[in-house]
Amino acid sequence: MTKRFDDKVVVITGGTDGIGLTTARSFAAEGAHVYIMARRQERLDEALTEIGHGAVGVQGDVSNLADLDRLYAQTKSDHGRVDVVFANAGISESAPIGGIEEDHFDRVFGINVKGTVFTVQKALPLMSAGGAIVLAGSGAGSKGFANLSVYSATKAAIRSLARTWTTDLKSRGIRVNVVSPGMVLTPAMETYLRNNAGAEEWMHQAIPFGRLARTEEIAKTVLFLASDESSFVGGEELLVDGGFVAV
Repeated sequence: MTKRFDDKVVVITGGTDGIGLTTARSFAAEGAHVYIMARRQERLDEALTEIGHGAVGVQGDVSNLADLDRLYAQTKSDHGRVDVVFANAGISESAPIGGIEEDHFDRVFGINVKGTVFTVQKALPLMSAGGAIVLAGSGAGSKGFANLSVYSATKAAIRSLARTWTTDLKSRGIRVNVVSPGMVLTPAMETYLRNNAGAEEWMHQAIPFGRLARTEEIAKTVLFLASDESSFVGGEELLVDGGFVAV
């Protein structure tokens, strides 16, 4: 039986835990050749075992252009092309206005925005018509959470990039969209909830669906945006947040 991503080459940054790892497993199960990049070699090795299906890992930091060059040199050497990019690597750090320091700003923008820009740009020479790019946004890009101005600004920038790149790449037949999760039960979120009494109850009350998302629910959305099922979807931000932003 043919799978949706049989023989497709899929690159995922930040693919060792949470949404990235679940999405990598989902692509691999659908027949894709999966390449993941992350900063920690030990966790990268563990993730590759979890993904299986011959997944390949390249250790590196998306804010380091030489590391991205190594990632795409590997995919070019192995397959000569890239069909799907999920630019998922990102960090979230908080700082109140008046307390924002330069290293905080540079770190968050460096990974979330610079990393996204060059993850995509360096993939383009290997992509052709029918290719799909999915950017990792966040509901925070549409909200005004206290102490998250820098992080939220990076996610608003990613939303803007998808619009512009849709115009830039329309003649090449490459689609660009954003998946923007809300509150998701990732390992990082579980740690946060353990350390912040009452946070989970507040989230359940604030989210119309009354619960946090599962990483599988975000992964399914990424695969939809990367597949032919969304062939006429471009420049969109698909919020997967249980109605939190809309309602």
